[in-house]
Amino acid sequence: MIETKAPGKLYIAGEYAVVEPGEPAVLVAVDRYITVRLSESQGAGRIHSTEYGQLPLVWTREGQRIVLEHNPYDYVVSAIATVDRLRSELGLAPRYFDLHISSELDDVSGRKFGLGSSAAVVVATIEALDAFYGLGMSRTERFKLGLLTAVQVAPKSSGGDLAASTFGGWIRYQAPDRAALRSVLEAEGVSAALASSAWDTADVRRVPPPADARLLVGWTGSPASTEVLVDGMAHRSPSSHPDYQEFVDRSRACVDGLVSALLEGDGAGAQSALRSGRRLLRRVGDASGILIETDKLRALCDGAEEHGAAAKPSGAGGGDCGIVLVPADVPARDITRSWERHDIRPLDLHVHPAQGGDFEH
Repeated sequence: MIETKAPGKLYIAGEYAVVEPGEPAVLVAVDRYITVRLSESQGAGRIHSTEYGQLPLVWTREGQRIVLEHNPYDYVVSAIATVDRLRSELGLAPRYFDLHISSELDDVSGRKFGLGSSAAVVVATIEALDAFYGLGMSRTERFKLGLLTAVQVAPKSSGGDLAASTFGGWIRYQAPDRAALRSVLEAEGVSAALASSAWDTADVRRVPPPADARLLVGWTGSPASTEVLVDGMAHRSPSSHPDYQEFVDRSRACVDGLVSALLEGDGAGAQSALRSGRRLLRRVGDASGILIETDKLRALCDGAEEHGAAAKPSGAGGGDCGIVLVPADVPARDITRSWERHDIRPLDLHVHPAQGGDFEH
């Protein structure tokens, strides 16, 4: 039996703009996990997960192709297929296995918290398959393989959530050119895609947590689809929409300001950058017609601001979570009491620590 765990994540700043290759974002890994248990099987493989209902998803092979008994192609199946293609390229014998997947990234009714469950399950699955096949991959290689997995399901995926789940802690992230990676993957295979120059714009750097402030997270109870929201922005590009280029530039300045404040231990500066990030998201939402800051997210942020904290939606918005940087002298309970009137739930989250080495260029 092989068991792996991967943490969830929260976006702190840089949402939407991070989908552009080389544009930065700040994320943090949190201590809610996806757990994958892998055991070898014969003749077929099975994936046990509440995502598939009571019966397991059964998979087999036809030549070099993974074949499903039912259900659509998703992140777990994409991870299996991508690793299987790499296994074949490396000349390793095929083997079957069962996966048992459990999640702490949703509530008792199955509603997702918006903590990056798709990324976490990819990271945990790839780590388990790395151990199963004895691939000996580095943390950077597993992250790259995870992103190759994700872009086959969601081509606009930036990979920031995968980086947070892979490297842990607080990170500054930049994405590679995923369109170029997909082209190499389709034409030349996984090994070639892992070595592609399309990774040149990618970067993961560790940053320290905020000084004199703690992270508080509220959940609106309304799940949001990041893929749908990001796709809604996809028709805008720096070349065709000058206002979008201005948004990207402002987002970069906001992230740079936040990173500088974190590196310098400037708690007030970090809170100021967070407020700038909120204003920027509201502006781009209004300009694009995308509802990023819902009524509950507005109440969450305003309730925190009224007590001297800084707050904004996390990730694509449209529901899910809001994040707050609470100064050391501000009682968090004052903020959470204001949330209770709007049925906003504080989440008991802490930072999952940084893991392993740095991103390898």
